[in-house]
Amino acid sequence: MSTVPTLGNVYRFLLTPRWLALHVVVLLVIPAFVFLGRWQFGRYEERSSSSHQTTANMSAAPVPLEGLVPPGAPMRAHDRYRPVTVTGTFDAGAQLLVRRRVQDTRVGFYVLTPLRTADGVGVLVNRGWVKAGATADAPPEVPPPSTGEVTVTGRLQPSETEETTGIRNRPGLPPGQVLLINTESVGRGLPYKLLDGYVELTGQQPQAQAAPAPVPAPDVGGGGGLNLAYGVQWWLFIGIAIGGWILLIRREAADLRAEAAKGEKETVDA
Repeated sequence: MSTVPTLGNVYRFLLTPRWLALHVVVLLVIPAFVFLGRWQFGRYEERSSSSHQTTANMSAAPVPLEGLVPPGAPMRAHDRYRPVTVTGTFDAGAQLLVRRRVQDTRVGFYVLTPLRTADGVGVLVNRGWVKAGATADAPPEVPPPSTGEVTVTGRLQPSETEETTGIRNRPGLPPGQVLLINTESVGRGLPYKLLDGYVELTGQQPQAQAAPAPVPAPDVGGGGGLNLAYGVQWWLFIGIAIGGWILLIRREAADLRAEAAKGEKETVDA
């Protein structure tokens, strides 16, 4: 007499070591994919919020710099990219070159020139980008700053640090060169106080006869659209993992039923 396969007999394979290992893998993968999806969605929300703030700031009307960054006060993070104006005279003797700055896929320097106001305070102005010299030791060609009083318009930027830029600061650079636009460190060598942050020049009155290439406006991009796509992708992987797991179980059970039916038929024929 043949044995009729029961549900318990057919699915007993789920308790074998090979299948127990597969269960563990699936049960570990699912929460991992949930976590990765939620992390990507969080990054999407963060970048979307930052993108909207940046767009709003750049479209705002220029305001006097000292209205946003009073002397001795820190720059507020949410004021980044706000258009500001400041009037003063460039301190050409304190000009610095900021190394390893890429623009249009070329490596060069930012030209950092303090602007001293009538109140006796200064603000760092990134006048723009110049290409590197012919050799690593050759100084670049830098258009001199305007003489006399000028009114600068530009985007407000926070002071750079190793943590915010990923650039590791180091000593031993050529004279007049720095790696970071850091108000505190630059200010140590000046006889006047600097306002926090710096201004990324977009315009100047009266206009300069020659000037470095302006720093382009930031690419706001899709506001974290890639993160949203990656988040959806990780959660789709959850469905794929569960669906694949179920499919493998059903295929194994079907194979076992087929084998049992074949054995029963052979028994009857015998």
